[in-house]
Amino acid sequence: MEQNEGEIRLYVACLASYNNGILHGVWIDATQSVEAIHDQIAAMLNASQIEDAEEYAIHDYEGFESVSIAEYQGIESVIEIAAFIEEHGALGGKLIAYFGDLEEAREAISDRYAGQYPSLEDFARELTEETTCVPQNLAFYIDYERMARDLEIGDVLSIETGSEQVHVFWSH
Repeated sequence: MEQNEGEIRLYVACLASYNNGILHGVWIDATQSVEAIHDQIAAMLNASQIEDAEEYAIHDYEGFESVSIAEYQGIESVIEIAAFIEEHGALGGKLIAYFGDLEEAREAISDRYAGQYPSLEDFARELTEETTCVPQNLAFYIDYERMARDLEIGDVLSIETGSEQVHVFWSH
């Protein structure tokens, strides 16, 4: 089964089969409800060649951007991560990977998001022009590249999701 663009899914394997040298598992859409995923896991375990198979593990995953999914991670946790990535795309995945915590990623995107810019330099330019009246005869002397670097040292977090796609978050 090939992955469709944007699909967020898990490969869940039967451990009884795996321990007996048999590869038996199923790809599951991770954006479904907990019940739907548990039903698919149960169906996969019931179809196992090994009698009374009841344990499973996540052996692979796709579409989670930069986020690592553990072999025995709870399905509820996986669904929450998948929903966040489905809503925010690559940015969502990179935020979770950066913070290492879904709640911090949620807080950053809801409370500290400053916007998307072609570059951090463009953010520094816009911030300066919105907050300061720069005399025309001095405008050419402002080094926005250095300002951007200084902002990134302590005031902002920037996450690049593509060419000329820099997302800026306030650090505090």
